[in-house]
Amino acid sequence: MRSRRALVAQGWSDRAIDGAARSGRLRLVRRGWYLPGDEWRELWPEGRHLAHVLAVTRDAQGGAVVSHASAAVLWGLPLYRWTVPRVHLTVASSPRTSSGRDVMRHVAPLDPVDVVVRHGIACTSLRRTVFDIARQATPEAAVACADAAERMVTSRGREWDLDARDSWRRSLAELVDGAVGARGIRQARRVLSFADGRAQLPGESVSRLQLVRLGFATPDLQVPVPDPMGGCYYVDFALRDVRALGEFDGKAKYADEALRRGMPLDAVLLAEKQREDVIRGVTQWRLARWGDEHCATPAKLAARLAAFGIRPPR
Repeated sequence: MRSRRALVAQGWSDRAIDGAARSGRLRLVRRGWYLPGDEWRELWPEGRHLAHVLAVTRDAQGGAVVSHASAAVLWGLPLYRWTVPRVHLTVASSPRTSSGRDVMRHVAPLDPVDVVVRHGIACTSLRRTVFDIARQATPEAAVACADAAERMVTSRGREWDLDARDSWRRSLAELVDGAVGARGIRQARRVLSFADGRAQLPGESVSRLQLVRLGFATPDLQVPVPDPMGGCYYVDFALRDVRALGEFDGKAKYADEALRRGMPLDAVLLAEKQREDVIRGVTQWRLARWGDEHCATPAKLAARLAAFGIRPPR
């Protein structure tokens, strides 16, 4: 991130800066702040919003704290299909609080424990960030964010720190109980009671939400299936009420060479086929796979599951 002033100091003329922005060589993040265009194009939406947050906070004055979705990207939480055009800031009180074209200011009291410094920027704590998003975002984005935060706090690889999980949930419950009547509190209560950090990807979080909307019982997550030859496989979802298993496949699993650990695509697909055969053989349950395009709505996921003969219980 470079300011216009810094670019001029490095020898850029105003004309050159404007021309580079028009051509895409530079990306104007907000007035006076630029990123190299090639870096901008490689960023996910969360990364682009993070760049916006950095630009705003470098210009900001006063005691505003980065909050809501803008704090989420500082914490590395996902913004599932949620476009955030403005940076969110919270101030405890102000007689003259106003928002701008690219900044949304909120007036709300913040407990001192809920103001932290993340990457050198004052922002809301992890629990307060999740609480604010649970009240404000779509249910899909809110659940994905809440799941990811709980996973961050409680996951130790395949191990699950139950004490840390219980402490985290109690801490969130304190915020909910102390905000009776606040805007969005009913959704926050539903989202936070539904959250489960065993979901490993936003698509898994959203899939779980859609499955429940379709009438399935809340699925078990990351279910172990023993391999007769030794070891164990883990399946994303177990729908015990219909004796079926489900796997969410993000495209990166196959497209990203780093995630394939150097294995060619055909070898990855063969290994997945062999894994599926073992799981079906051991459990004698149906198994369905789906991706982002299938879990966007309950209807799309229902159609995908029906193709595998899996339907909600009557």
